Amino acid sequence: MANKSQSFLPYHEPDIITILTQSSLLLILNIVNTIFDKLVFCGLLGQVFIGVAWGTPGGKWLDHGVEDVIVQLGYLGLILLVYEGGLDTNFHSLKANLSLSAAVALTGVGFPMALSFILISLVNGTPLQAFAAGAALCSTSLGTTFTVLSTSGLSSTRLGTVLSSAAMMDDVIGLVMVQVISNLGKSSNSFSAITVVRPLAVSFGFAILVPLICLYIVKPLTMILNGIRDKNPGTAWSKYCQRFSTSCTLHTLILIGLVTSATYTGTSNLFAAYLAGASISWWDSEVPHVKTNEPTNDEAAHNGQHVAVLNTGIETYYKFYATPVQRILKPFFFASIGFAIPITDMFRGEVVWRGIVYTILMLFAKLVTGLWLIRLDITFPKVRLPKSVRTLATTPAACLRWMYGQSKKTDQNPAPRSDPHELQNKANVTPRGTQEQLPQIDTSLTSIQAAGMFPAPPKIKKPVSLYPAAILGTAMTARGEIGFLVASLAETTGLFKSSSEPSNGSSEIYLVVTWAIVLCTIIGPLSVGTLVKRIKRLQVEKVRSSGMGDPLGIWGVN
Repeated sequence: MANKSQSFLPYHEPDIITILTQSSLLLILNIVNTIFDKLVFCGLLGQVFIGVAWGTPGGKWLDHGVEDVIVQLGYLGLILLVYEGGLDTNFHSLKANLSLSAAVALTGVGFPMALSFILISLVNGTPLQAFAAGAALCSTSLGTTFTVLSTSGLSSTRLGTVLSSAAMMDDVIGLVMVQVISNLGKSSNSFSAITVVRPLAVSFGFAILVPLICLYIVKPLTMILNGIRDKNPGTAWSKYCQRFSTSCTLHTLILIGLVTSATYTGTSNLFAAYLAGASISWWDSEVPHVKTNEPTNDEAAHNGQHVAVLNTGIETYYKFYATPVQRILKPFFFASIGFAIPITDMFRGEVVWRGIVYTILMLFAKLVTGLWLIRLDITFPKVRLPKSVRTLATTPAACLRWMYGQSKKTDQNPAPRSDPHELQNKANVTPRGTQEQLPQIDTSLTSIQAAGMFPAPPKIKKPVSLYPAAILGTAMTARGEIGFLVASLAETTGLFKSSSEPSNGSSEIYLVVTWAIVLCTIIGPLSVGTLVKRIKRLQVEKVRSSGMGDPLGIWGVN
């Protein structure tokens, strides 16, 4: 037993079993990730399964202390994954689709919360337990979402912007629910409005405060520094601003500062990481920068756009952070999800079928978000009113024109416009002997519309395919880390426990919710990977055959 007053940790060489276990875990996580990415664009599923096998639910080959370290390092990887998602934000597309993203997010929260109340009859739960289950299933896994987007190459597309923004909004609501569930667990008999309002208000405050600081403080300071650098282009200060080390230091300080302040004020540190990446991306793309002798984007300068900064946030990320995140931290994060799956308790008969039923409902609850991307081409039949009805309808207006002397002006007009309905009406009442002149009348009507007198209504393009809606709906189904966090918190605080269940085992509603989280986290990325693989094949065929359109249509545009 170690001495508690010891002032240092003695160094001990790890035994060969520990070395082989931990090295094999890290190697297999990367090997499985590569294989699954090549096959179905979702290597994270293999990493989750490896976490189940190596961790407490499976072989118990890792000590609890090692698992705790992997969970902590994995969460660092999650923060950097969300930060990368913020760096990939396309602000032009975000501003154009903000309302759509909000609609998708609200749909993805409302349906799971509403359908979760079926647990009252499915597992004899209480309304409070159903609310906690809905809170666990209303979020969307940010780590899974950004991993799928980066693997499939959809991060910078319009579809990727809508998906990442909606997933972030869902995640903010899910993390608000974490605080709500924690407060409810401490006092399950009382429900205060502050329990819900405070985390939500702080998150909303961050979403407003950070853009205001960027717009009214960061941008003016940048313009001042640009003026100083323009006057003294060869100084040491100007050269220091162009270094990658300077960019890395500033970006890291922004990330740490926002994450720390968000945590202490009571909102999501993942939301703060996304805001940090998005604010840096905004500074790179929306703020003018000093021209340098380094090669820049000539096309952007020719089009009158802002001169791009050399060491952008995404370039700095890939130079300093991408490799350790990709090879160590991200695999540890998805393996830590596997640690949280109680696989040995989940295969009781009544738990299995109830979990599958609840999973189907939760899949549907997120799949409906894809309906927002479906554009229907609805053509209503043209209604031709008789001339007598049209005359009766226009009589009051004609009387008013006569009363105010407008009839004389109308009579003096040498070339009044003809009503296309009258032309069509005359064409319909043409005598039988002149039926051969009907094509000429139709041609003249077409020429009138072509001349601009009566422009034809624009036709709405039919949707190219249902692939964008399917990708959005399936990508939103993965619950992942936030779902496990909320469910575990509800279980440990006693919200899921009932008086009839033993105190030493997992509650039935917790196992049912875990079934839904696990299956949704598996089915979602697997479906997205399959769809992306199909789209990639169709895009290759499009290159070979110029007659085919992009299966993603406008949603695949950057």
